Amino acid sequence: MDQKRYEKGLERLKQMNNTSTIGSRLMEISPDLNGYIKEFAFGDVHSREGLSARDHELVIISGLCALGFAAEEMRSHINMGLNAGLSRQEILEVFIQLAVYAGFPAAVNATFIAKEVFDARDAKGIKP
Repeated sequence: MDQKRYEKGLERLKQMNNTSTIGSRLMEISPDLNGYIKEFAFGDVHSREGLSARDHELVIISGLCALGFAAEEMRSHINMGLNAGLSRQEILEVFIQLAVYAGFPAAVNATFIAKEVFDARDAKGIKP
């Protein structure tokens, strides 16, 4: 593992106010996978300057919706998207658009996950 890239990924997650437990849970079973995610996904790709943090999250949320099976990651990225400036309505609009291209089941599942995230944030007093 490249320590500099790993630290850059950690910094990016900190900038995004990441509160997901994915990393800590992965550390229990596969520290290497956790490291690769931080190093490559966040240190290399998410940190690229071609898109704003907000737009990175918009793209990621779209991709996760299209996959239709990554609920844990979807929760994490909806939170980070909101932290990066996406509105709830923008996130829901993404799912409506993707109903056409990824299918209604994927859009419905993503919408239900978004509601869970929105409700959890409301219960904690986190805005938006």
